[in-house]
Amino acid sequence: MNIHQIRNATIVVEYAGKKFLIDPMLSEKGTYPPFPSLRQNNSNNPLVSLPISIDDIIHNVDAVIVTHLHYDHWDDAAKEALPKEIKIFSQNEEDATEIRNAGFQNVEVLQEHTVFEGIQLIKTKGEHGRGEILKVTGLVCGVVFKHSNEKTLYVAGDTVWYEAVQEVIETQKPEIIVVNGGDVQLSEGGSLIMGKDDIYEVYKAAPDAKIISVHMEAVNHWTLSKEELKNFINEKGISSNVLVPEDGETYSF
Repeated sequence: MNIHQIRNATIVVEYAGKKFLIDPMLSEKGTYPPFPSLRQNNSNNPLVSLPISIDDIIHNVDAVIVTHLHYDHWDDAAKEALPKEIKIFSQNEEDATEIRNAGFQNVEVLQEHTVFEGIQLIKTKGEHGRGEILKVTGLVCGVVFKHSNEKTLYVAGDTVWYEAVQEVIETQKPEIIVVNGGDVQLSEGGSLIMGKDDIYEVYKAAPDAKIISVHMEAVNHWTLSKEELKNFINEKGISSNVLVPEDGETYSF
């Protein structure tokens, strides 16, 4: 498989001969107003430009997976750029309806036993924060990819570390795990996605897996930098297990 980090949570996964685009945020730098941020960073989002053109990102994509509809995972530029007949997987019927309302004709709700072109896609649970903030952040999902010719891949989505993530690791035994790091936080309510301690918990649960941390330094409410995460994993002696890609970087497994 190839995993191409684009920007933020947007990745392109080539798996068992098929190309998946996950959580496309394709807007130009500075398109959207900032999230209310713990860091008091009032820069518009996204903070950085795409590393390659939109045409290159969407070229020959077989399916799109949208884990939830926050604009840093599914934005107007993606809606405009993607062909309306492309296969799109959503987390639930509510999201599917909204995607269909944007003109897309081939939208399917992910299940625990979805199959696409011989690839098993397993919807996984996530929690986009802890406690009261979940009433604001709403429902999210992740997805596990399985195929006899490939290692098992777990894309966790916008979630913190909690028991359901551990359960996925224990039951599916993924060899490659993509986590959304960056520890984004609003003005109050705590972490909305994984911080360095959450990522360390993922490592402890899957010490033989390769863990890729994305969703970093691209939206104004990040609190964990790539440099800080790299220093942390070096201190823990796990830098060969936890990978922190630059935008545009590709890994092959």
